[in-house]
Amino acid sequence: MKSLLKYLRNYKKESVLAPLFKLLEASFELFVPIVISKIIDDAIPSGDNSMIIKMGLVLVGLALVGMVAAITAQFFAAKAAVGFSTELRSAVFAHIQTLDFTSLDKTGTSTLITRMTSDINQLQNGVNMVLRLFLRSPIVVFGAMIMAFTIDVKSALVFVVAIPLLAIVVYGIMLITMPLYKKVQGGLDKILSHTRENLTGVRVIRAFNLEEKELDNFESDNRLLAKSQTHVGRFSALTNPLTYIIVNGAIIVLIYVGGVQVNIGNLTQGQVVAIINYMSQILVELIKLANLIVLMTKAAACGDRVSDVLKMENKPVPGKVYGSENTEVSGKADSESNTKRVVSDDEYLVFDHVGLTYEGAGAETLTDINFKVKKGQTIGVIGGTGSGKSSLVNMIPALYPSTKGSIRLNGRDLKDYTDDELRSKIGVVPQKAMLFKGTIRSNLLWGKPDATDEELWKALEKAQATEVVKGKEGELDAEVEQNGRNFSGGQKQRLTIARALVGNPEILILDDSASALDYATDARLRKAVSGIQGSTVFIVSQRASSIRNADQIIVLDDGEVAGIGSNEELLETCEVYKEIYYSQYEKES
Repeated sequence: MKSLLKYLRNYKKESVLAPLFKLLEASFELFVPIVISKIIDDAIPSGDNSMIIKMGLVLVGLALVGMVAAITAQFFAAKAAVGFSTELRSAVFAHIQTLDFTSLDKTGTSTLITRMTSDINQLQNGVNMVLRLFLRSPIVVFGAMIMAFTIDVKSALVFVVAIPLLAIVVYGIMLITMPLYKKVQGGLDKILSHTRENLTGVRVIRAFNLEEKELDNFESDNRLLAKSQTHVGRFSALTNPLTYIIVNGAIIVLIYVGGVQVNIGNLTQGQVVAIINYMSQILVELIKLANLIVLMTKAAACGDRVSDVLKMENKPVPGKVYGSENTEVSGKADSESNTKRVVSDDEYLVFDHVGLTYEGAGAETLTDINFKVKKGQTIGVIGGTGSGKSSLVNMIPALYPSTKGSIRLNGRDLKDYTDDELRSKIGVVPQKAMLFKGTIRSNLLWGKPDATDEELWKALEKAQATEVVKGKEGELDAEVEQNGRNFSGGQKQRLTIARALVGNPEILILDDSASALDYATDARLRKAVSGIQGSTVFIVSQRASSIRNADQIIVLDDGEVAGIGSNEELLETCEVYKEIYYSQYEKES
């Protein structure tokens, strides 16, 4: 939690002025009982109306000055709190962008969303209230006690007993509720995950008529969250009644002691009223402080969760050179990394006995993958569901680093490349076509930020997406809704392929990215892509027709290479490939 305070560094002035103005307000408030005491003891018995009016105006003046101080304090507190949450949210978002796929998979999207929204909002409220009340409430409490001692020591001893009792109640409840609030936020993660999953898959749920089942599941999770919130709420709810009991008990004792003191002439009626007013001020401030403690407890729990995200680091890759904070160094320090390597045409990309094990997995996903690729070749990757096709191509741009063996590009191990250097050479079209809210142009410019319109149209032509764009009002400037929901599946796939082609990558990876295209469009796309001069193309597909003309086909079976070769060679030597190929062509014939 303490590590998050650095995000207040640009709001030092506001963080100081807010509590100072609150202290100013509190100091004026402490004079009010003294003025009232003067009216009761001096002005009313003597019938001095002018003094009553004068003292009344003093009270109005104190109220006005206190109000101005309070508004000013709240302005500075709000500015600091909002600025803090803005910088923190930006820092968390920026940090998430640096995390590798392994870290993101481990944490989960719903958890990260909760921590960037709900948790940071709780922190914002906590900072706001702390700046407004954390100094004001203790100052009023101890200031009222000191003012009471200046009036009568014997009566003020009640404060000495009451205040520690109140501190024990407030601190004890804070200790109990802090871990419970962490549990509540964890339940909120689960609810968000369930909601996100259902909204994403609403069509599937309706297609299988499982709305009632999903409602029951959601209600079950919701009830568990409500149960957790109720449990922690019971403890938090004890704060106000316990503080009321202690303070009102103290007021009863004060009235009794004050009454005795008045009877024997040691105190005036106005002084007794002033002492009781001070106790009432303490009551109000301690209730505020108790509520602040509850809010701080929530904020502290949320702060720990946000800190956990900022502390997350990418899993170090063996052999990769890092600087401070696990940041990659641009290439190896030795001269060998900076020397241009000369490699044969057959060894443009080499998988040398590569293995991949996902974090937390019980067994290897890919085992002993060994092959070489020439520059400019088209490589087909085929295999059954779960055979490791996507895992294999995801290792080329180092989205998942290999856990065994080595992968070399242009003679250099991938671990010698920085992410920027490596991915500038590679264009990836993932299985799930993803478009971002904006325009077609803004989506295509992800591939190359300074691309001209001519380059964009060329990429669209190769991706067979020209008609898609020309059919939209505004063409390149046509609107793209969130997740591209105003485009069909095939249109989205073609646009994502065009986005990858804009940057003219050395290696183009099409990870089952033409599954929504008809066979004619798929064929035209493959012909256009294979004709790109100098580019090495990886085509991952379930369709044998999509990869049968590839220069080299890699057949995977349960994470291992079942065969490598051309279509004709594999039909003679690879049983797995023959099974896939003939099953599909039997259906088509």
